[in-house]
Amino acid sequence: MSTNIEINPIKEWLPHINNPLLISGPCSLETEQQTLETAKLLAKDPRVFVFRGGVWKPRTRPGSFEGVGSIGLKWLQMVKKETGLPVGTEVANAQHTEEALNAGLDVVWIGARSTASPFVVQEIADVVKGTNVVVMVKNPVNPDVQLWVGAIERIYQAGIKNIVAIHRGFTPFGDTVYRNYPNWKTVIELRRVMPNLPIICDPSHIAGKRELLYEISQKAFDMGMEGLMLESHIDPSCALSDAAQQVTPADLAKLLDKLVIRHQTANNPEFETRLDMLRSRIDAIDSELLEMLSSRVEIVKEIGRYKKENNVTALQISRWSQLMDNRVNIGKTLDLNETFVKILFQLIHEDSVRMQTEIMDSE
Repeated sequence: MSTNIEINPIKEWLPHINNPLLISGPCSLETEQQTLETAKLLAKDPRVFVFRGGVWKPRTRPGSFEGVGSIGLKWLQMVKKETGLPVGTEVANAQHTEEALNAGLDVVWIGARSTASPFVVQEIADVVKGTNVVVMVKNPVNPDVQLWVGAIERIYQAGIKNIVAIHRGFTPFGDTVYRNYPNWKTVIELRRVMPNLPIICDPSHIAGKRELLYEISQKAFDMGMEGLMLESHIDPSCALSDAAQQVTPADLAKLLDKLVIRHQTANNPEFETRLDMLRSRIDAIDSELLEMLSSRVEIVKEIGRYKKENNVTALQISRWSQLMDNRVNIGKTLDLNETFVKILFQLIHEDSVRMQTEIMDSE
């Protein structure tokens, strides 16, 4: 289901933008000097459009650095005055939001933990109602698109049209090289549901370490995202929070120099013609796939009826193991990704078992 709400494009509230949106600054504001020195260096790069700095830091466990608090808002005001950059910070509740608005901040964003709570989001929405502040909404910690959409809708219903979604990754369920698993398919689904919504990526929180920032940033542009939020610190080695994922302003510039910015369309008629032809072939193949799946379903139903007549269980593990090994081996000979084949046939087999059990449970 598509939600075609009227959200302003980024250029509506940032008229001078001429590149993808880049938001940068320290994970946490630590001192006035650290804040201003970092901001002045970032402001020299015309690709940086918004300065960010954490004032209140929600930490997983008590005892970690939880931010400098409200004094940091004064430092952000100084950054805005001295550099001309719009400034923003994360808000975790209504009180934070009210203080940020009173301080004249241009941007606030709702963190992943807060997005997961409709009560918290609604309280923030009630505070921003009637303002023209830019509200950014990070994805919830779990890959729940409807929860993400719901948070965005609450802000929109408060009359805010300057909204941006931030993809910062999801809590991993197993070992991964990332701090937060990217799970790009969730972002694709958000794009499908809310096609007018600007989406940017937060590679810093996905990566957890600076060595992966380029890879994730380029992937974000390959996916058609409108910008990045990258953390930058004057001296990351001394950072009081998330030191491993921050880069100096100089290293940020080097990273940006390497990135290739992708576009939604190309001003090339030959490209469009060729693309349309290839897409038509994909459409035809997809139609054949669906017809074959329909034929497979009929055979599955027949197997289900036959098992019922002979009082045999719908799920037979030995058959499932044999089928999976066989399909994966066939996929390898066809140069298909092993993980893709496993996921595909797991879905197909699970639905086959579901259909067979429904037949067995029917009168």
